[in-house]
Amino acid sequence: MGLCFTKARDVPISSSPDRSPPRQYQPPPKKGQEQVKSTPPPQPRPKPAFTSKPITVASSSPEIGTILGKPIVDLTSIYELDKELGRGQFGITYLCTEKATGSKYACKSISKRKLVKSKDIEDVRREILILQHLTGQPNIVEFKGAYEDKQNLHLVMELCSGGELFDRIIAKGSYSEQAAASMGRQIVTVVHVCHFMGVMHRDLKPENFLLASRDNDSPLKATDFGLSVFIEEGKIYRDFVGSAYYVAPEVLSRSYGKEIDVWSAGVILYILLSGVPPFWGETEKAIFDAVIEGKLDLESAPWPSISDSAKDLIKKMLRHDPRKRITAAKALEHPWLKEDGEASDKPIDSAVLIRMKQFRAMNKLKKVAIKVIAENLSEEDIKGLKEMFNNMDTDRSGAITYDELKTGLTRLGSKLTESELKQLMDAADVDKNGTIDYIEFITATMQRHRLEKEEHLFKAFQYFDRDKSGFITRDELKHAMTQYGMGDEASIDEVIDDVDTDKDGKINYEEFSAMMRKGDHDTDKKQR
Repeated sequence: MGLCFTKARDVPISSSPDRSPPRQYQPPPKKGQEQVKSTPPPQPRPKPAFTSKPITVASSSPEIGTILGKPIVDLTSIYELDKELGRGQFGITYLCTEKATGSKYACKSISKRKLVKSKDIEDVRREILILQHLTGQPNIVEFKGAYEDKQNLHLVMELCSGGELFDRIIAKGSYSEQAAASMGRQIVTVVHVCHFMGVMHRDLKPENFLLASRDNDSPLKATDFGLSVFIEEGKIYRDFVGSAYYVAPEVLSRSYGKEIDVWSAGVILYILLSGVPPFWGETEKAIFDAVIEGKLDLESAPWPSISDSAKDLIKKMLRHDPRKRITAAKALEHPWLKEDGEASDKPIDSAVLIRMKQFRAMNKLKKVAIKVIAENLSEEDIKGLKEMFNNMDTDRSGAITYDELKTGLTRLGSKLTESELKQLMDAADVDKNGTIDYIEFITATMQRHRLEKEEHLFKAFQYFDRDKSGFITRDELKHAMTQYGMGDEASIDEVIDDVDTDKDGKINYEEFSAMMRKGDHDTDKKQR
């Protein structure tokens, strides 16, 4: 679950198991238009009857939860929890079955122990409010309810069993501009609906679009509103949010509005048509630099074979100036995106599918491997880094704030500008909680300067290779990736298929190190 820094609205949250109709967003009345309500005259309060008996209060009142402010509920009395579906920083998502109806749902269980700051609690309350507000929209995941027990907060929502956005494309083995337009239309519809209902998503990416089912005509459903906020008219947002490839340039300059969602949707559309993101790099900083530069390639393969109409829409969605960027409502009227519009049914080059598959799989394995290296460096490897971290962490909180980072680097003689410092902070702060913890610090530093060292790559390989056979088997890969919330069957299959170049069903050290030394996706992009 993503976090952000905007204060949540203080609105009561229902934890009832019955789903109520979606709350409609009501903007505050404009100045001078407030309704004046007449106040009835005060009525005399009845005097209490005299009694000689002491008044007693029942001691069986229900325990009230600290997150929802509603009575504690035993979730297992309503739902039966089944297998794990995914894992994130704050919680685990399970398959669950409603006992009364037998209906299947997804339940995201968040450990209350991890909600240590008041901001964390505000953020999760806001996520629930937004899910309640948006539920009922065709391309947004249905929200069933929120429940709290003594240990966890449980968010129960529609089960989307058809996999992620790219799954349908990759499974089919071929598709057309028409199919890409159909998916793009649903993504832009989500943006339009959110903005119309007063919500900014702030973290649109392919992983946050799931297929409702495995049917060919299954709709896409937007999920994960953990970074979303209610839009406040005239407010300039400054929180750093989103994911590297999909982040808009104005987010990097920390001055943005709802136009960032259109940019992210444009990046997804670019990937749907070419197989790779428009702005890329081997580190987050390199990706951010490319986003800021804004050089959009619509000439190299496969773009000569893509229609001018599709390219026109992408250019309008990826305008650097948010004031000139097309709105979601206008994008839905674009000839290429409209239903029965100009999008061709001619199959897109198969090389696009290959690149898309590699981009999806490589990012997952590389992300796990980098984390593994950071967590398993020896004391000798990190002696200097540990001392540096402790010197910067002046309040001994176990995390470095922006001010501590700035002060620490200044003492070291750093000449980084304010914007470069913010970029460094943002790249290191993986969980986006506003501070850099020890593992984040080690990961960011190691990723920049030490990843290429042979001994670190070999240590990471050994972590995956549990039986020390010299190969990473499918089961070993699944075990390691499951610990990082990426152990679904489709991901494992893709990683094996793309990294295993000799096609023997397992990954040797040469294949592993070649993958780690590559960019974030196929080198074909570099030749363009």
